[in-house]
Amino acid sequence: MLAMALAALDSTIIATAVPQIVGDLGGFSVFSWLFSGYLLAVTVTLPVYGKLSDTFGRKPVLLFGISLFLLGSALCAGAWDMAALIAFRVVQGLGGGAIQGTVQTLAADLYPLEQRPKIQAKLSTVWAVSAVAGPALGGVLAGYADWRWIFLINLPVGALALWLIARHLHDPVRGRGADRPPVDWAGALAVFGCGGVLLTAVVQGGIAWPWLSAPSLALFGTGALLAAATVVIERRAAEPIIPGWVWKRRTIAAVNLALGALGLLMVAPTVFLPTYAQSVLRLGPVAAGFVLSVMTLSWPVSAALSQHVYRRIGFRNTAVVGIGAAALILLSFQLVPYPGAAWQPALIMLLLGAALGLFQLPLIVGVQSTVGWAERGTTTASVLFCRQIGQTVGAALFGAVANGVLSARLGGSADLDSAAREPGAPEVRRAIDAAVDAVYLGAACAAVLALVVLLTVAPRRFPVLKREPEESPQQPQETPQPQAPRAD
Repeated sequence: MLAMALAALDSTIIATAVPQIVGDLGGFSVFSWLFSGYLLAVTVTLPVYGKLSDTFGRKPVLLFGISLFLLGSALCAGAWDMAALIAFRVVQGLGGGAIQGTVQTLAADLYPLEQRPKIQAKLSTVWAVSAVAGPALGGVLAGYADWRWIFLINLPVGALALWLIARHLHDPVRGRGADRPPVDWAGALAVFGCGGVLLTAVVQGGIAWPWLSAPSLALFGTGALLAAATVVIERRAAEPIIPGWVWKRRTIAAVNLALGALGLLMVAPTVFLPTYAQSVLRLGPVAAGFVLSVMTLSWPVSAALSQHVYRRIGFRNTAVVGIGAAALILLSFQLVPYPGAAWQPALIMLLLGAALGLFQLPLIVGVQSTVGWAERGTTTASVLFCRQIGQTVGAALFGAVANGVLSARLGGSADLDSAAREPGAPEVRRAIDAAVDAVYLGAACAAVLALVVLLTVAPRRFPVLKREPEESPQQPQETPQPQAPRAD
């Protein structure tokens, strides 16, 4: 949980310190890469670390990830200009990918099926607390100390996490030398390069350059070539980084697609709701943050209670109930009157968190329960990778939708950022309201997509494995196996 807190806090703590960082280092035109660079590094390394943890064990991968993250933090604290800070944020992200995937995998390794909801709920609480406390802590450190303390504060927390993990975490004995499967380093490099190029094209397209411009087309073309090369390399590899069975097994493929849709729909509240709260509802930054943060209060509570539901109706059906409710809740945003009151979107976010807690945790616990130890890291990483990809694509897609609505309402080439800076005019406020309505409608469509995937692709009952020796992975069959208590 301490290790996870490092990655969770670094996703939010830096946001409120951007003015101080830009004032000190300059580079306003590229500051968004403080977030994008970190996100890209986390995303493209998730499948690599997942495979490495299945090969070498969770402990060395997690220790390496934390150490790399702390190195990046120390370098960020000493950055001399914006380019250096962005580069060091990428180093942090390279460590953060190991932390996120490995901690989630360990939750399934260390706890039997009956106890996993409790530990997953605790991990969700880490993210919830970080979402609320991160911006406030970042603002306090930047305002009353120095923005560099945002990164220095990671060092003692990370050192304690390193000591605890090194002392108390015991991996099962893995094969050595000839007994250990070869590492697909060529595939790892290909996955990293392909993902980095394509995600850069998606993140920067329509922002740094037009979608049909030469830089955008060059990046997409290069990404397509790298994707083809990745497929060829992975097919020839004895132990590929992204093995084919990840997509050939119905359960894993369905969960990957469903959580990809979750990443897509989560863009609406996390990216666009704060702008709506400040521009349309005229709330201050703190109050606007509270409207969003109520979702992080109901999510872990709902996740912790989800075990009582899926033990009765199964993993898939519980997720179906959750995402079906989420679709209706997202659609209800269209009913919020203009300009509305703060409690209305806050209530929607509270209900949305409860619905998504019922949706996400049963799928993660369920899919981890269908594979053995030697496949669990790869499986967990593929799920988290798809969610991150959905979030990245959603930011670009819904950004284009919002800007399109604003241009239609205001004329010219208006975009959400420029409109939010001068929201006083009634027509601007109404245009922002319409743009966010369109985004939430798109998020509801993403929820419906996840619902369709679960109903058509996922098996009615997940093929849960019996409790097994850690070193004897079993191959799941698409029929439920008996166990006590039955939790499939």
